[in-house]
Amino acid sequence: MSATGVPTGAGERAAAVPARAWQVLAISAAGVFVVFLDATVVNIAFPALSADFPEVTRAGLSWVLNAYAVVFGALLVTAGRLADDRGRKKVFLVGLGVFALGSAFCGLAPSVPLLVASRALQAVGAALLVPASLALLLPEFPAERRAGAVGLWGAAGGAAAAAGPTLGALLVEGPGWRWVFLINVPLCAAAIVLGRRVLRESTGTPTEGRQDLLGVVMVTAVFGLLSLGLVQGESWGWGSWRVVGSFVVAALLVPVLVTRALRHPSPVLPVRLFAVRTFSVATAALLLFAAAFFAVILCNVLFLTGVWGYSVLHTAVAVLPSPLLAAGLSPVTGRLADRFGFRVLVVPGALSMAAGTAWLATRTGVEPSYWTDFLPGTVMVGLAIGFALPTLGAAGAASLLPHQFGAGSAVGATARQLGAVLGVAVLVAVLGEPGPAQALDAFHRSYVVIAATAVACALLSLGLAGRRSRVD
Repeated sequence: MSATGVPTGAGERAAAVPARAWQVLAISAAGVFVVFLDATVVNIAFPALSADFPEVTRAGLSWVLNAYAVVFGALLVTAGRLADDRGRKKVFLVGLGVFALGSAFCGLAPSVPLLVASRALQAVGAALLVPASLALLLPEFPAERRAGAVGLWGAAGGAAAAAGPTLGALLVEGPGWRWVFLINVPLCAAAIVLGRRVLRESTGTPTEGRQDLLGVVMVTAVFGLLSLGLVQGESWGWGSWRVVGSFVVAALLVPVLVTRALRHPSPVLPVRLFAVRTFSVATAALLLFAAAFFAVILCNVLFLTGVWGYSVLHTAVAVLPSPLLAAGLSPVTGRLADRFGFRVLVVPGALSMAAGTAWLATRTGVEPSYWTDFLPGTVMVGLAIGFALPTLGAAGAASLLPHQFGAGSAVGATARQLGAVLGVAVLVAVLGEPGPAQALDAFHRSYVVIAATAVACALLSLGLAGRRSRVD
C-alpha cells in the first residue's frame, strides 16, 4: 500500500505503518492484557475461593466475577467519553493506576464482601483504560490496516486467556489465590512507565453540555438488577417478588434510558451510533458471543474440577489448547478481515462455538476421557474465539469516525461486558447447586444453552457487511 492508501505489494503495506504505531499497539495491548489476564485467572481460582469461604454459596461467590463485569460494563461508555474529552493518554494511565490499586486491595481482602468491593474498584480502572487504549491505537494506523491492528490488540486478550489458567494454577497451588490479584501490580507499573514515555496525548470532539450522571446511574442499575435476578433466581425462587421485581425494574429503565440518550446533549449511551447497520449488528453479536465465551470458560473449569475431579493445575493444562488457538488466530483473522470482510469469519466462528459446546454436551461423561471427549470440543471453541471475537471488535471499530473512537469502542466493550454478566449469571442459574448424581446432567444442560447462544450469534452476524463500512 502506498502512502496514499492505494494497495500495492506486501512490503509497501508494512512500510505504510510507522514504527511508532507498533509501539503504541504494544502498550495499548499491555493494558488489555492485564484486564483479561485477571478475568481468566479469577475463573481458575474459583474452586480455591470456594474452599477458603465455604459459608458462601456459588451464587454468592459469582459476584466476585459479576461485580467486576457489572461495574466495568456500566462505566465503559462514560470512560470512553471522558477519554475523548480529557485526553486518552491521561485516562489510560490513570486507569492502569486504579486497576493496580484495586488489585492490591483484592489480594489483601479478608472477606468476600471486601473482595467484591475491591473487584469493583479494579473494574473502575479497567473501564478507564480499555476504551482509551483502543482510542490511542486507532489513529496511529491507516483505515485500511485498522482491522488488522484491532486483531492484534484483541490477540492480547487471547494471550491473556492462554496464560491465565496456567499462571493462575501455579499461583493458586503455590503462594495462594491472593497472588492471582497481586501479580497485576508490577505489570501495571511497567505499562505506566512505558506509556508515559511513548504515548502521545489525543482527544476527540469535545462533549457539549453537562455529563449524563443520571444516565450512568441508570445504566448501572439496569446491569445490576438484571444480574441480581439471574444470579439469585434459584436461591430466591424464580417467581419471588425480588427476582421478578429486579427484571421488571430493569426492563422499565431501558426505554427511559434510551429516551434520555436521544434528548441529552451528552448522553452516557450514544444511541445514534446504532443507526449504522454494521455497528449495531456487530455490537449485538458481540454481546451474544461474549455471553457464550465467558460462560464456557467458567463452565469448563467447574466441570473438570467438579465432575472429573481434576486438580486446579491439571484443569489449567486441560483448558490450555482453546485459548492458545484463539491467541494464535487473532492476528491472522484481523488481516483476513481487512481483505475479505467480517461476515465470512464471524459466522463460521460462532457456529464453531456452537459445535464445540454441543460436542461437550453430548460426548462427556462421568469418567474422564480427555483426548476423545473433551479436547475436540475445546479445540472447536478455541477456533471460534480466534475467528469471531477480534473480528466482531474490528467490525464495530471500522464503522467509526476518529472523533467517535473513544465512545464507540466503549460501546463495544460495554456489550462484551454485558455479555459476560449475562453469560456467567445464566450459567450459574442453569447449573445451580447439583448433587453428585445430578452434576453431569446439569453441565450438559449448561453446554446446550451456550450452544444455543452461539447459534443466535451466527444468525445475527449474517447481517454484517461483507466489507468495512464507515459512519458518514
